[in-house]
Amino acid sequence: MSIKFPIGFEKKFREILKEEFKNLEAALQYRARDCIRVNTLKISKEELKKRLIEKGWKLEEVAWYENAFFVENADSLAKTKEYFLGYYYIQDASSLVPVLVLDPKPGDIVLDACASPGSKTTFIAELMKNEGIIIANDVNPKRIKALSFNLQKIGATNVIVTMIDARKISKMGVKFNKILLDVPCSSSGTFISNYRVLEFWSQHIVERLSNLQKQILKEAVKVLDDNGTIVYSTCSLDPEENEENLEYAVKKLNLIPEKIELKGLKYRQGIEQYRNKKFEHAKYAIRFYPFDNLTEGFFICKLKKQV
Repeated sequence: MSIKFPIGFEKKFREILKEEFKNLEAALQYRARDCIRVNTLKISKEELKKRLIEKGWKLEEVAWYENAFFVENADSLAKTKEYFLGYYYIQDASSLVPVLVLDPKPGDIVLDACASPGSKTTFIAELMKNEGIIIANDVNPKRIKALSFNLQKIGATNVIVTMIDARKISKMGVKFNKILLDVPCSSSGTFISNYRVLEFWSQHIVERLSNLQKQILKEAVKVLDDNGTIVYSTCSLDPEENEENLEYAVKKLNLIPEKIELKGLKYRQGIEQYRNKKFEHAKYAIRFYPFDNLTEGFFICKLKKQV
């Protein structure tokens, strides 16, 4: 079956990527690499690696995080005893990056504002060694169930699950020193895992979500401590959901962008200009495409609250 980008999508990203568009087009022909994250709350990397190699799995350490592996020659990642015991979590390797940039530590007070199904919340709990507090929030009851299940399986004991619209999060009356905003988005960078996202992509949806993302950003600032950090991320490739919102955060919300450096990951700076829009702070953000690392595409920026 021949898979193609929607006409509007192709026109837009030919303009953005220029000679690199052929690489994005080629990414339609392959799939994201299977990846698992070792749950160090329950098992060591060495012990899990030994168990999985004995099953005949071929493991390659993810270059940007030592406790995660790309997996080959596995019958099913979700049908092992180790999976059901919560010894590892299945996630795209790209979704490790926002949490690594947030850099949660034991004792932090963290908000994961749009948390379900829990890939990032469980990773945050792991890096915090179950010390400190995480508020894991989502607005959808069905998604809350998935989030709660994954937190329980992984053994995360420092997490409080809440269900509230992220645009009203200040009603909780809690302040945080670190906030992850992995916001609802068009998911245009995930086509390497799910071609169906291309069926639902449209410029109208991108612009509607961009407005929602700005509202969530504005609310998050209200609950961020002085000198606190927000990591804003999407699995979208669209500038309206990414660089445009970084500019909004800096110019309208007085947040200070910080440079991101991450070893092992192939990425580039944000887009500095798109059509008639200039994004002067894009150099502080990182974005990567499906063809960069054989993962889903992502955009990440790190923002500090001005005192």
